[in-house]
Amino acid sequence: MDTFPNNATGSAGSLPAHPYFPLDVALEGYAANSMGAATLVGIFALLCCGVFAVTHLLMQQAQTTLGYGAKLATMWFALCGCIHLFFEGYFAVNHLDMAGQMDLFGQLWKEYSLSDSRYLTQDPFVVCMEAITAFFWGPLSFVCAYCIVTNHPLRHPLQMIISLGQIYGDILYYATCSFNSIVYQIAYCRPEGFYFWAYYVLCNAFWIVIPGVLLVQSVTATSQAIAKVQAAEATKKAL
Repeated sequence: MDTFPNNATGSAGSLPAHPYFPLDVALEGYAANSMGAATLVGIFALLCCGVFAVTHLLMQQAQTTLGYGAKLATMWFALCGCIHLFFEGYFAVNHLDMAGQMDLFGQLWKEYSLSDSRYLTQDPFVVCMEAITAFFWGPLSFVCAYCIVTNHPLRHPLQMIISLGQIYGDILYYATCSFNSIVYQIAYCRPEGFYFWAYYVLCNAFWIVIPGVLLVQSVTATSQAIAKVQAAEATKKAL
């Protein structure tokens, strides 16, 4: 995974100026990462663990009785809020010169871009999708986490909205990339299977599988609540 060129210049017959596919895509101002893939992935994992730890501590301080499922949902939305608002928000703000960013988030995005170079080329769909995710689903995820902890009645409406939005955006993300690959024969991912399966497929699949479970949960809870209200109203009318 560390066989790529370390600078942005190339000569005739040598490796391309960057490791991203298509190899002829222009990445103005590109600077190679100074940190390796293992380091970047490890730091990202530690940051996620930190979010879980802080969220767990806040739930304990709130002194509320939550079931195991509610605790997991709270941690999930807290993680979503941080990733959407801060990490994806970073991309939305810096997308014009992402190829040259050398801070932690910039290098993380360039590492992920080995599986999808659209993140370095100001692709309209990716920029708009990430901006919506960052500035809508990010803050709402924090609100939803709070609603779960406080047992607020808005918990399930928000959970449905956010989860459906995440699923919709993720499906469109997969669909647009697949469309370009099948119809126009454009490959945005490097040929190594690791980048396709670990980065492109696995990292994004979380935002289909988990929101799918939460969506079903909220639809079930909402329909049951409405059924109870309708039954109560029917009882009153019968009296």
